[in-house]
Formats: sequence, C-alpha cells, structure tokens
Amino acid sequence: MTDSASPSLTLSHTTRQRRHGARWQSWLWRLPIGFMVVLVLLPVSVILLSWGDAQTDVWQHLIATQLGRLLENTFILIVGVGLWTLALGVSLAWLTGVCEFPGRRWLEWALMLPLAIPTYVVAFVFLGLMDYSGPVQSTWRQWFGADTGFIPVRGPLGVVFVMSAVLYPYVYMLARNAFMAQGRGLMDAARLLGKGPWQAFWSVALPMARPAIAVGVSLALMETLADFGAVSVFNYDTFTTAIYKSWFGFFNLTAAAQLASLLLLFIALALYAEQKARGKSRFHQSPKRDTERYHLRGVQAWAATGFCLTVFVIAFVVPITQLVIWTLGEESNLFNRRYWELVRHTFTLGGAAAALTTVLALLVAYGQRLSGRHQTSGPVRVASLGYALPGAVLAVGIMIGFAYLDNNLLIPLQGLLGLEPRQLLVGSLVALILAYAIRFFSVAYGPVQASIERIRPSYQEAAHTLGATQWRVLGRIYLPLLTPGLFTAFLLVLVDTMKEMPATLLLRPFGWDTLAVRIYELTAEGEWERAALPALTLVLLSIFPVMLMIRHGRIRR
Repeated sequence: MTDSASPSLTLSHTTRQRRHGARWQSWLWRLPIGFMVVLVLLPVSVILLSWGDAQTDVWQHLIATQLGRLLENTFILIVGVGLWTLALGVSLAWLTGVCEFPGRRWLEWALMLPLAIPTYVVAFVFLGLMDYSGPVQSTWRQWFGADTGFIPVRGPLGVVFVMSAVLYPYVYMLARNAFMAQGRGLMDAARLLGKGPWQAFWSVALPMARPAIAVGVSLALMETLADFGAVSVFNYDTFTTAIYKSWFGFFNLTAAAQLASLLLLFIALALYAEQKARGKSRFHQSPKRDTERYHLRGVQAWAATGFCLTVFVIAFVVPITQLVIWTLGEESNLFNRRYWELVRHTFTLGGAAAALTTVLALLVAYGQRLSGRHQTSGPVRVASLGYALPGAVLAVGIMIGFAYLDNNLLIPLQGLLGLEPRQLLVGSLVALILAYAIRFFSVAYGPVQASIERIRPSYQEAAHTLGATQWRVLGRIYLPLLTPGLFTAFLLVLVDTMKEMPATLLLRPFGWDTLAVRIYELTAEGEWERAALPALTLVLLSIFPVMLMIRHGRIRR
C-alpha cells in the first residue's frame, strides 16, 4: 500500500508545485503592467495635487488678462477643427470607400499622406505663402491694388484651416473602413423603400458609421488640444502656449501645472464625448458580394476626382513643394555640422524612446497573455491613456515629480554617501525618454498586441509541457513570431518621438536640441527658408509609418 501510494502523492505534490509556480509567475508578469500604470498616473497625480499650493497672484493676473481669451480661443479651435475634419473626413471617406470615379485607386491612399506632415510644418509653410509679405498677398495687391482687403490669415481661420488639413485623415481612415464594412445591400434596401440617395445616406449609412466617425473626430480634437507648434507659429494663445509661458515666462511651475490640469479637463471631456457617442455600438463586416461600388458618371465622376485631388494638393503637395523650393533656394551651407548634430540628437532620443517603449509594450502584452485578458484589461487601458495626455502636460507633471524625488530622496542619499549633492533626474535624458514612453506607449502596444493575438496559446502550452520557462517561451517562440509587429511598433514610436515638440522643448537637457526644436526656434524668428530643411527631413522620415498604416489598413487609437 505504501509503495503504490507514493508515486501518486509525489505526482500530486509536483502538480501543486507547478501550479504554485505558474501562479507566482503570473503575478510576476503583471509587474510591467503595474509599472506602466504608475508611470501614467504619476504626472496626472502631480498635476492634480498642484492645486494644494494656491497661486493667487498669478491666477488674478491670468483671469484679468488672458484666461477669457484662452477659453475663447480653445473653444473656437475645438469647434472649427471638429466641424472641418468631420466634413472633409466623412465626404472623402464616402467617395473613396463606396464610389468609383477616375483616380480613386491612388487617391484613397494619397489622402492619408497629410498625416506625415507635422502641424507646425504646415503652419509655417502656410504663413510663408499667405502672410502679408508672402507671394499670394503680393500677387493679390499687384492685381487688385494695394488697398484691396485680404482674408486675415493669422487669425482663427488660418489656425483652423491648417490643423484641419493635417488632422482630417483620422476621420477619413476610420469612416472609410466603416462605410466599406457596411456594404451596399442596406443602402439598396433603403432605396427600394422610397428613400432618395441623400436620404439613404443620412438615415442608414451615416448612423451606422457614427461610432467610427466619433473616434476619428475625438482623435483629431485631442491632437488639436495637445498642439503647441502650430498655435505658437500663429501666435494664437491656447492652454499649451500658456503652460509654456507660465513655465519659462513667469518661472512658475506650479501655475503651469494648474493650467495643465485645465487642459486635462478638456481632454477628459473629449474622451467622455467619444465614449458616449460610440455607446455600445459594434462593427460588423458585410459579405463580399455587398461591397459593389456606386459608379459615378459624367460631371459627378469628375467633380469627385476634382474634390479629392484639391484636398490632396492643398494638404500635401503644396507644403512639400514649398519646402523643397525653400531648401534649394537657401544659399548657406545646409548640411553643416549643426544640421548633422540635430539629426544625431533626434535619432538618439527617438531610438532610445522607441526601444524602451517597444520593450514595455512587449512585456505588458505578454504579461496580459499570461495573466488573462479579463483580469488585466482595466490596468492596461489606464496604461494606454498616455497618448491622450498632451506633451506639455506630461512635461510639467514629470518635472514636478522628478524635482520632488531629487530634493527629498536622491540629494539626501548622496549626502549620506559622501557624494556631492546634485540633481540627477531633473534636466536629464531619463525624464525626456520616460515622457516619450508614457506618451507613445499605446502606439507601440497596438501592433504588438495584435501580433500576440495571432499566436496560438497551444504553442506556449506545448513548450511548458517540455519544461520551458516563461522567459524561454518568450525568447524562443514569441520573439521570432513577433518580429514584424515589434518592428512596426519601433518605427511608429521612433517617428512620433522625432516629431514631438512640446515635451522635447520643455524637458530636453542643455545642448540636446532636435530637428523639431530647431524648427520652433527658426519659425519663432520668421526664418521660414532656414526651417525648411529640418522640416523636410522630418516629413520624409514620417512618410514611412504612414505608408505602414496604409498597407495594414489600420490607424492607431
């Protein structure tokens, strides 16, 4: 009896050990998720806690001089960009996604290319062309006289026009996918019930695409609220410019944090509006036989081609052409030591941030696979909210948080160790790279998570039966299969980091200027021609991830 029971008891003990080890490893792999949650909540918590230190004098000055204008400008910007991106994105999505007309095949992907141009680049190109001393107004005065009025390009109309031209692809991509998923059957059914073409569109197609359109408009609005470069080029004061002025003008980081909290309120309202608009709606793919396009004929066909082509030329061709003209016309040595130093700094910061963010995305996605999606969906959703935080907000929160750690932890520790006390975190590359990682984590997490979902769990289970550890499974099974997704994540974060201006401008260490910072410095002085080369460099680099999104039919959320 004793000999026969011994193997059973040993097997039971071994099974319990394995289950205990698997449970312990499952909790261990949740640490990266918790780390990202802490990273995201740190700047937000610091900013919200800044209201404990009253800045009465500063706020009295802001209320008396600027706060009303900031609120008015922000409201105008949100309404204007929201309406224009909605109109452009939905109309272009319907034409290229459902209709057939000359040039549709190449226009459907060409209309995504404006995403490759940063808003601040389009802003200074627009002003260089349309300002009083620019070629457009000069020609206007020659033709119609010097006293003839012209549209005020430096007001809200100019800012809304520029930002809409760059941000409409967010709505366009999502709305187009939604329209294509509907198929033609429902529209034909509405027509059989007596609805006209426009009535069928408004009553059937548009309501079904509303969730996707709401997401696209929300993305455009969050980018609008977070923008610093374009509004500073136009000298159009918003909360992002007010944060910068409070920090570097008043040298008051607490007031900058309190202004950042108001900007966070706008972001939270935009996210809430998107959630309410989307509701419980779901997307459903229609059968392939329902995807036949409407063939436009005659004037309608060429009008559709002309409309799409006009948007593409204004939003992409004109800015790129003007940048090339300015670059070729600049007589000074373009590719000098200063330029290559900016390129090196830009790639160094972008590469470090992309590598860190991609590794974090891999660890979080793998930890979610091991721990179970339903148990970690909430924390992962919180960790992915960093993309909704403007760069200026992140910079303020991280600066205050790191200053507290330096003054209350690291400097006293250095004194105890007999070292010369100095700040280690404030003004360091660590602060800037962590800000990038928080901001663009969701950009890397999307392709990595999508790649992990395509890997069958049976591979992992088979490896465990052969005695492989979780790390060995990750290195021998997951990493080879995840290489395309990891490369895509790295490339997307790299280019987003290189284009990021507010966080870089506020947190960069001394002497670590990048292409984006150099563009800001030159455009602040009105030197459009000298800013053309770094701007063109950023645009050419940004085309690669946009082409990846076009290829995979996916937009980052």
